[in-house]
Amino acid sequence: MKFTYDINDRPETASLLIFGLQWLAVSVPAILIIGKVVADLQGGSAIPYLQKLFLLTALVLLAQIYLGHKLPLVIGPATVLLIGILASLDAGFGAINASILVGGLLLAGLAATGLFKHLKRLFTPRVIAVVLMLIAFTLAPVILNLITDGGGTVPATHAFLFSLLFALVLFIANGFLKGLWKSTLALWAIILGTLAYILIFGMVSPPPTGTALLAFPGDLLAPLAIPDIGVFAAFLICFLALAINDLGSIQSVGGLLDADEMGERTNRGVTVTGLGNALAGLTGVIGPVNFSLSPGVIAATGCASRFALVPAGIALALMAASPLAIGYLSSIPGPVIGVVLAYVMTAQIAAGLMVGQESSAVKTFDEGLIIGIPLLLGTVVAFLPDAIAAGFPATLRPLIANGFVVGIITVLVLEHLVYRQPQNTG
Repeated sequence: MKFTYDINDRPETASLLIFGLQWLAVSVPAILIIGKVVADLQGGSAIPYLQKLFLLTALVLLAQIYLGHKLPLVIGPATVLLIGILASLDAGFGAINASILVGGLLLAGLAATGLFKHLKRLFTPRVIAVVLMLIAFTLAPVILNLITDGGGTVPATHAFLFSLLFALVLFIANGFLKGLWKSTLALWAIILGTLAYILIFGMVSPPPTGTALLAFPGDLLAPLAIPDIGVFAAFLICFLALAINDLGSIQSVGGLLDADEMGERTNRGVTVTGLGNALAGLTGVIGPVNFSLSPGVIAATGCASRFALVPAGIALALMAASPLAIGYLSSIPGPVIGVVLAYVMTAQIAAGLMVGQESSAVKTFDEGLIIGIPLLLGTVVAFLPDAIAAGFPATLRPLIANGFVVGIITVLVLEHLVYRQPQNTG
């Protein structure tokens, strides 16, 4: 494929700013969607949390461009870590932050020393397909809560009907739009969906009076606590999935651009991702990952220059310095966030199905079971009532009551033990 600018080309200033704005339009929705969900779990104002998340994303993005994989890859919050956070709320955010910190350091160490290649053997195409789809299925309870959230002023039934109609419009638009319009659809959905919500139900809550135009959050360092073995084990499994997601994103862009030294690029990229997650644990925000949607943006714009992401990184850092701007961004209604999150998760499911199809992962009934059983079991556990989850021992609760962890353990057991394929010795 022919590109206007290759990986190491530097576009002229005007083009650089335009391409940077396009990358910004792709990255902001994911930060807002996942960041707002986690910020609401912590309670209090979402503004300081989102400021730190925007700043962390900017720093890791720039580090990847200049020190990591050096590819045009956008990054954002890792959805798979959201699942770990949701399952570990009883342990407190001190233990969650420490788990993300240690998990990031372990990932960086494995990548930097080249040991990560040994873990990759566990993740066959069937396992990867389950990982991608299971993230979406186990977030279904979160999506359900968001699309029925009327903020105390709108009846849940009305919020749900609005979400249903909004989702229908969004998916129809996805079918008709092409190129950059399709790549930035999540951003337009947030803007237009919020406007529609305001027109139907009235104004959403603006930032508190006296919110500063320019200021960094006061507490950049978050509390840390020693996690119990269940919480830590659950996050280790989430980090395995994060690593595979990161690896796939780097390799997909590298393959599209026919980049050289992909082994070295991959090790550096995953190392920076690991260190970024360690920094996330220190600052108390959800960790980052490279996003697999980058090839679509590159194909739509014709620009493969990594330097086109530099203006986007700088813009994210500037947004982090404005509590007022973050305050307006964080006032997006819950149903709008829920529908856009559902839209993003359907893309995750589609990616999982494509992995299975391209690798011919399901050719027999047993191979279908390897994918189907973990998906169904993980989804059932994700909807487990709180009263039942509370009955498990506190140490085991983050594992047994975590649909993603249960699904991943199940697919690994089915793939490598129960339905293990005999090795061809001929």
